[in-house]
Amino acid sequence: MKKILITSLSLFLSIYAFAQKGTIRGTIYDEGTGEPLFGVAVLVVESQTGAVTDFDGQFEIQVDPGTYSLKISFISYNTIEISNVEVGPGKVALFETIKMSEFTSDLETVTVSAEAIRTTEAALMSVKRNSANLLDGISNATFRQIGDGDAAAAIKRVTGVSVEGGKYVYIRGLGDRYTKTILNGVEVPGLDPDRNTIQMDIFPTNVIDNIIVSKSFTAELPADFTGGIVNIETKDFPEEKTQVVSFTGGYNPNMHFKNNSLAIAGGSKDWLGFDDGTRTIPTQGIDDIPQFAEVVGNPNSERGQLFQTILRDFNPTLGGTAKTSPMDFAMGYSIGDQFNIKNKKFGYNLAFTYRNETQFFQDAEFNLYGKPRDASDTELEALEKSKGNYTANSVLLGGIAGIAYKSDFTKIKLNFLRLQSGESKVGQFNFVNTNLGAEFEADQYNIEYSEKSMMNLLLTGSHYTKNRKWQFDWKVSPTKSTIEDPDVRITRFRVPENTIGTEVGLPTRIWRNLEEENLFGNFDISKDYLMAGRAAKIRFGAAYVYKNRDFLIEDFQFNTGNTVFDGDPNRVLLEENLFSSTNRNGIRYDPTFIPINPNQFNANLNNKAGYVSTEFNPFTNLRAIVGLRVEKYEQFYTGTNQTNTIVFDNEKVLDDLDFFPTVNLVQSVGTNQNIRLAASRTIARPSFKELSFAEILDPLTGRSFVGSLFPETTNGGTEILWDGNLQATRINNLDLRWEKFLQRSEIISGSVFYKTFDNPIEMVQFLSDPGAFQPRNVGDGTVLGVELEVRKSLSMFSPKLENFFFNTNLTFVESSIDMAESEFRSRELTAREGEVVGRTRQMAGQAPYIINFGFSYNSMVSGLEAGVFYNVQGPTLTFVGFGNRTDTYTVPFHSLNLNINKTWGKNDRIQTTFNVTNLLDDLRQETFRMYGAEDEIFTSFRPGRRIALRFRYTIW
Repeated sequence: MKKILITSLSLFLSIYAFAQKGTIRGTIYDEGTGEPLFGVAVLVVESQTGAVTDFDGQFEIQVDPGTYSLKISFISYNTIEISNVEVGPGKVALFETIKMSEFTSDLETVTVSAEAIRTTEAALMSVKRNSANLLDGISNATFRQIGDGDAAAAIKRVTGVSVEGGKYVYIRGLGDRYTKTILNGVEVPGLDPDRNTIQMDIFPTNVIDNIIVSKSFTAELPADFTGGIVNIETKDFPEEKTQVVSFTGGYNPNMHFKNNSLAIAGGSKDWLGFDDGTRTIPTQGIDDIPQFAEVVGNPNSERGQLFQTILRDFNPTLGGTAKTSPMDFAMGYSIGDQFNIKNKKFGYNLAFTYRNETQFFQDAEFNLYGKPRDASDTELEALEKSKGNYTANSVLLGGIAGIAYKSDFTKIKLNFLRLQSGESKVGQFNFVNTNLGAEFEADQYNIEYSEKSMMNLLLTGSHYTKNRKWQFDWKVSPTKSTIEDPDVRITRFRVPENTIGTEVGLPTRIWRNLEEENLFGNFDISKDYLMAGRAAKIRFGAAYVYKNRDFLIEDFQFNTGNTVFDGDPNRVLLEENLFSSTNRNGIRYDPTFIPINPNQFNANLNNKAGYVSTEFNPFTNLRAIVGLRVEKYEQFYTGTNQTNTIVFDNEKVLDDLDFFPTVNLVQSVGTNQNIRLAASRTIARPSFKELSFAEILDPLTGRSFVGSLFPETTNGGTEILWDGNLQATRINNLDLRWEKFLQRSEIISGSVFYKTFDNPIEMVQFLSDPGAFQPRNVGDGTVLGVELEVRKSLSMFSPKLENFFFNTNLTFVESSIDMAESEFRSRELTAREGEVVGRTRQMAGQAPYIINFGFSYNSMVSGLEAGVFYNVQGPTLTFVGFGNRTDTYTVPFHSLNLNINKTWGKNDRIQTTFNVTNLLDDLRQETFRMYGAEDEIFTSFRPGRRIALRFRYTIW
């Protein structure tokens, strides 16, 4: 027993002693190439202990608490000595970026202090300077410094980037179709699988290593992007042991604590982003739904009783009631660390995010205007006008977990991402219809709920040979996404009579369901070799993507019979108003999706890809990266059109074999300048929704999406406006950039880019249905743009201003579409007197300019960072007019934001961030435009000024 106690005590003391040790940890890069250096010797001078860097250029040394000097040496490189390395008990002395330069005869040893190389963006700047393609980005060091809480807030600081709705990233003013987001190099669908870009605000910055924006194509990247591809790289081995909690409160005086906000009694789990079954469809589990025509004669039959049971199971709430709107609230938690077991390194990250936000829009407008028949009339004609208030409450619950393993020549990482969101909308509008002489005014009531979820698993591996000449990487990633819109409700009363009828639209209930499965896999092999005595690299690999979607809409209309109403939507479905044996002319439902449902379809695709590329130096200062990617893409569709005259059974609707060549040339000018030239071919493909027969209504705006498979004709069917044959868009890209890298991560760069678009896809207004929009191929297009970025300290004026910075990035674009003959003819036929219709117009979705400007103060000593940031995007064509439907444009939104971040407390564990968005209180608007006419509102709402305070505490 005594021996056991002594042994246990010895073990405890040894563990305690080990726990009191500190850690020196860092990463070493080649200053010239930006690549991590493998096999570098790192020696602690005082103890004569050390380590050798692994294939990621990383090293770790355990030492007793104290102050040390490091000696870093590697064959053919200048030796580095780092002094004043302070190591505390159980603490990490971290050197994120140590750059070694190749040996020169006049400089054998470089001596620096420890503080000089900590917490910098130098590694990312080295990657940017030495990258094969044009890229921009932002690093984790900057996240910590400026206090951005999520990826969407951080990426707004990148050149040529704009963020829509605080979530979705657009590059170079191009819309979602031409921008792509990937996670750790893998295609991951977001909460909205119809988008190329994943929702950026779901990623807390403390689990992100870097965000890289590639603006030119290389063969190992997926080919379906044009403006840019955003890669969110999460941490695998956290540099330091961290545990962080954060709380955020947001207040908007236009939206919060308003006692006239609208709400309904939802489900008990709405606060978690789930519907608890409250909104379940009454016909669930019933294969043969009884219809009114078969039960009207005998309501007491078995079918009649079932019909009435279903009718009474519809929730009778059709309108919202006044409720005081709460302020916004968010919280987050994350933990991460790395540790060693028998010389094997392990790392883990875990993060949770919860956000609950409420928006209350007053006097929001959703209108439709058209061209008058008389060509001399230069004022737009109102077709539909809707103005009112609506409340939107959104909840996001997310979690990301990752574990990683590293041995001498292998690294494996497993990531799991789970997202759940729910959004409730309740609105009340005054609706006026003046279309085609059927004039009426109505009170409109809207209730919506949308539940979205996404689960993604990512398994990646990297393997190296002992001499690090060969590298093998692989990735496998399955994803499942769902969207459910249960029990969408639309009700209108004609005023002042308070009647309900077909002229205003019968009460409607809609259930929508989308399920999508996605599987991604790829492998890459690379090898270092010599070409003409110079270092070179060859890469080749393959990738496979499979997606399968099931989509279903079931909608019901309610014929009101001879029921009399008083204008209260919540009294419409009272028991005494419903169809029964004693009230055979009461309210009854009509399942409009029976017997034909064009809004039910299955679609699937598979995309097989292979590539090869090589990187070499044809001359001393010129680097060439040449590659070719091949993709075989097939998309299939099962569904029917509106009349059941066209039925597809796993019909192949897209079958493309494409070759995507790419050339990137990098000319180095001295040690800190590059001239880049890139040429490539990329593609933009239609989504499942676009390549369908579906008609999808937006209940709030009254606008509809019409799938491209549905053709449109005019003049009794003799003239084809759209043939229903949607094709992919192929793009040729040419980029030229000059960039100069200065001290302290400062940069000056200028770029010119030119793109040609073959059969671009744009959203076109559907002539035969006002308020309906359809994706179509339009005429070929071109884009010519310039970019300018300056990021500089004001120390150039005075050393006292070294903590003041300004940054600006400007993008100016000239776009042009050669209109198809049908569009050109429709514009000629509806032209105003004196209007000259040209053959070209602006490209839809392409902003003519983006301006980002920031002025900031940053002191590492005081832990204070403050800045004012301005962003504006030029008027952008959103929907293309056709016939008497005119074009719609976004109105420039002038976004001026203030951000103040302070780090304080013991060991700088507390960080508070105060920000105000939309200081100018600008409106979000889209307008109709017509020659000679004043612009009329298409969409208008006021987002208001939002004040937020974020508190972040590092537990350890």
